[in-house]
Amino acid sequence: MYNKLVHKEARLALVGLGYVGLPIALEFAKKISVIGFDINEERLTMMRQGIDPCKELDSEAFENADIEFTSSIDDLRKASFFIVAVPTPIDDHNQPDLTPLLGATRSVAKALKKGDYVVYESTVYPGCTEEDCIPVLEEISGLKAGVDFKFGYSPERINPGEKVHTLPNTVKIVSGCDPEALDTIAKVYELVVKPGVHRAPNVKVAEAAKIIENTQRDVNIALMNELSIIFSRIGINTYDVLEAAGTKWNFLKFYPGLVGGHCIGVDPYYLVYKANELKYHSQIISAGRFINDTMGGYIAKKLVKKLIGMGKGILGARVLVMGITFKENVADIRNSKVVDIINELKDFGVDVDVVDPYADSEEVKKMYGFKLIEKPRDNYDAIVVAVSHDAYKNLDEKYFKSLTYDNAVLVDVKGMYRDKIHELKYWSL
Repeated sequence: MYNKLVHKEARLALVGLGYVGLPIALEFAKKISVIGFDINEERLTMMRQGIDPCKELDSEAFENADIEFTSSIDDLRKASFFIVAVPTPIDDHNQPDLTPLLGATRSVAKALKKGDYVVYESTVYPGCTEEDCIPVLEEISGLKAGVDFKFGYSPERINPGEKVHTLPNTVKIVSGCDPEALDTIAKVYELVVKPGVHRAPNVKVAEAAKIIENTQRDVNIALMNELSIIFSRIGINTYDVLEAAGTKWNFLKFYPGLVGGHCIGVDPYYLVYKANELKYHSQIISAGRFINDTMGGYIAKKLVKKLIGMGKGILGARVLVMGITFKENVADIRNSKVVDIINELKDFGVDVDVVDPYADSEEVKKMYGFKLIEKPRDNYDAIVVAVSHDAYKNLDEKYFKSLTYDNAVLVDVKGMYRDKIHELKYWSL
């Protein structure tokens, strides 16, 4: 299979062309022939024009790429090596929602032939690939896994907004259903991954490795958020404490903040689900999720108390929220915890304006029910800098004062303006 791909006698298909799938597809398309498969025709039209709908890649990424963008199963049948990279969200009850994953699996199954390979990149709980996905492939295709077709798992490590740790520069975990599959999958990924691959002993280990990468980060940020709540009551600044503690050689550098998006704020729930299935109640992971999920409400209530303490009325108070994306310097608004701040403030009767240089206003309206304003107005009672976009980093107190009443509050969620604000009432996590 590897030699066929290299000599373009076989084609690789990337199923799911979002924040994760498109960069992978275009990287492979520099080396081999690729089919980019997605069910969203509007996005496919943009990609055919050399436009990344996620606004992560520039037009140069599409140049000289041997790739065919399609939504046709007939086109998908031209491939022999399939990579599935679709979202794995949670539902309203924080349970895994495998709808996109199983939908993509059914599409692959309709195109699957003897001798083909299927590799999953989507983040899942250990066991999901073999217990949930492979039976669907077998049932629809009529083929036997490990005999008629081979499969593996290689977790994605794409970080939206990240320009350093990209696919070609990051070690890739690979696994396979048997030694032959592992060897082939490893060699295929080595085409595009310069530091090489780590061969996991089996699929479940690879799945678990990915999910604990994000769970570890989630738990550590939750600790920082809880410390921030405690230090706020003590009356000391969290960043001052972390700066002092950070002088020790083995102190881990994590910071408080909102934890949203489609990875860190979601993936731990997949592990909690699997633990519950095995009759074990996760304690640390679940506690971390509770803390991080409630930080938006905490920030909003903290602001309301600040306004009351300054003698300002809450009903009809005017607040500007700067940033709506789930993290800095990206356009992705999925599972943004800034929305929790906004909704909590609105529940108090606050009039909220929202701006963001990256987010699409129509997408925000569709997903969250309100539109962005093009630029800030003035006479705000408070400003919340919720996302630390680069575009905000050089703003100064003079700028914020030009938008506010006298005696206004500035909430600096990520502490960007620490030691730079002297006249406005300043607070950060």
